[in-house]
Amino acid sequence: MSQHTLFVCTSCNFATGQREHLGQRGGYHLWQSLLQCQQQEQLPPTVRVQPVECLSACNRFCTIALASPEKTTLMFGDLPALDSATAIVQLATQYAASGDGVIPRKDRPALLQKGILARIPPVLPPQA
Repeated sequence: MSQHTLFVCTSCNFATGQREHLGQRGGYHLWQSLLQCQQQEQLPPTVRVQPVECLSACNRFCTIALASPEKTTLMFGDLPALDSATAIVQLATQYAASGDGVIPRKDRPALLQKGILARIPPVLPPQA
């Protein structure tokens, strides 16, 4: 069974023009919400939440990426820090169940039908 990583940028701004909320960056709040989802076993066991200091999408607020060996990596931005966890959990569940990591726009949760920043092809093993 493949392992999947949900990367969460912890240094993302809370919103456009607002770096922090209650003394913390928006990405930190989103990471905490997703950790809580993981602890409550709302995410598939093959998905782990991993904080990263920066995903280099600094002109966007709250950025995540889903990655797994031999699957397309998906990166999303402009996610509301306090209201995105449920949609991200749904997407992570779809991603884990997919064979190639590609989740058609119409099948993604409404919040994630926009805001895709990158769709990076998988790194495949070398062919002999």
